[in-house]
Amino acid sequence: MPALLPAPPPSRPRLLAGLDAALQTAWLGPLLTVLVTFGGSLLTGLLVIKAGFVIGIVLGALPAVLIVVGIVYAVPISGLYAAVAVSFFGPGLSRYVPAPTGLMLDGFLVLTLAVIAVRWREGRYDADRLKNVFVFMAVAWLGLTGLQIANPLSPGPVAWFYAGRGTTFYVIQTALVALLLIQRQSQLQRLIWIWLGLSFVGTLWGAKQLFLGLDAAEQAWLSVPGNLSTHVLFGKLRVFSFYSDAGQFGAAQGCVGIVGLILAVGPYPLKRRLLYGVLGLAGVYGLLISGTRGAMAVPAAGALTYLVLSRNIKMMVAGSLAIIALYSVLMFTSIGSGIYAVQRFRAGLKEGGENNSLKVRHENQMRLKGWLAGHPLGGGVGSAGSWGQRFAPGTFLANLALDSWYVRIMAEYGVFGMRLYILGLLIVLAVAARRMLAVKDRALQHTLLALLAGACGIAAASYGNQVLGQMPTSPFIYVSVAACYLAPYFDQEIEDSAEANQAA
Repeated sequence: MPALLPAPPPSRPRLLAGLDAALQTAWLGPLLTVLVTFGGSLLTGLLVIKAGFVIGIVLGALPAVLIVVGIVYAVPISGLYAAVAVSFFGPGLSRYVPAPTGLMLDGFLVLTLAVIAVRWREGRYDADRLKNVFVFMAVAWLGLTGLQIANPLSPGPVAWFYAGRGTTFYVIQTALVALLLIQRQSQLQRLIWIWLGLSFVGTLWGAKQLFLGLDAAEQAWLSVPGNLSTHVLFGKLRVFSFYSDAGQFGAAQGCVGIVGLILAVGPYPLKRRLLYGVLGLAGVYGLLISGTRGAMAVPAAGALTYLVLSRNIKMMVAGSLAIIALYSVLMFTSIGSGIYAVQRFRAGLKEGGENNSLKVRHENQMRLKGWLAGHPLGGGVGSAGSWGQRFAPGTFLANLALDSWYVRIMAEYGVFGMRLYILGLLIVLAVAARRMLAVKDRALQHTLLALLAGACGIAAASYGNQVLGQMPTSPFIYVSVAACYLAPYFDQEIEDSAEANQAA
């Protein structure tokens, strides 16, 4: 068969053809660059004078934005790497920049999804990866969140959007991006290192706050009455690093601690295990200096998950005895009472008069249950907690202290919504565990087990604090769950690699 001739190039207007030819000259290209640069600078200056400094910042950042868009378009997985990275600095950056820096995470997730949609026809992505319980539950929850717009008590679409990011949008966006883009184990490992590395930086920054003090922006944030009363107790600072608050810092560091220590006993090279161990111990230290009692549930539930799913009877018995001994020392002895962090954790385990905050939480939950009896649909997304204080000040839910993530879900979605959320979460984690246990490669299975243990620890700690829906915890937890759902694909990658090596 004769070779096919290439199709002739489409005809173009003479004007465009002439412009192309002109740009090939040695002098016109540089001249246009100078003119565009000068004209852009002049336009930016005029807009700053007329419209203010903000528009100048926007225009000044435009080239960087275009570069970022180009990078994500060329390498879509970089959008997920960036999303995990910016989730660390968005909340803390808002203390220095009067702008909604938390929206950077949304921007990278939306941009990455847009790139996936534009490049879908290239055959890079497998839609079968989305056919699982995780995506189904996320879509179902998204539907319920959408219906909440019609809730008569809803504070409005703006509140719905802002509050819905943590409860819903991050879940579906991160699930889609992670399931489609993480196509090799090396990409998952890179995400783990990004998360561990930035968490270590968070630990160092927290230590700086503890030993060297706060900078001006941090001190200004701490001086706000609500922040001062919760972050300085008995003259001691509850360290918050560059996270949104000490509760989020403690839970996130506790997650790093348990994941890092589990990885440190995995079937990896010695140097890698030592590095995991150092990063895990740094996470434990960050948990201690945060003074967050509820975050103790993260290493406890994470360790229990690891011991049960490892299916190692000796390790299960030894680990369980170690956990019981540790918590018994905290509950029934006075060892370490001279250390402030130990005092905080010991108070968190004891009930009665020594733990008044626990009583207050129970009282608030009883008040909420009474209110929900007459409002079965809840108050609508954005009606409770800090978002309620911002968008619906003076209302019952806005004035009610909601420390628990699940209690916030119940307040905004009603009892039915809360039950659906918890049921969906348990099903998603159970199926993730089943897929992880089916993995054949020991090293891969251990990595996924560590990630799943961290996710279960955060899910348990969310009963006492609103950590599951906040940055930087939520994006990486959803990535961790997605990684377990991708286990069969990783297993196949390992098998294909082994067969290729044998063939060679």
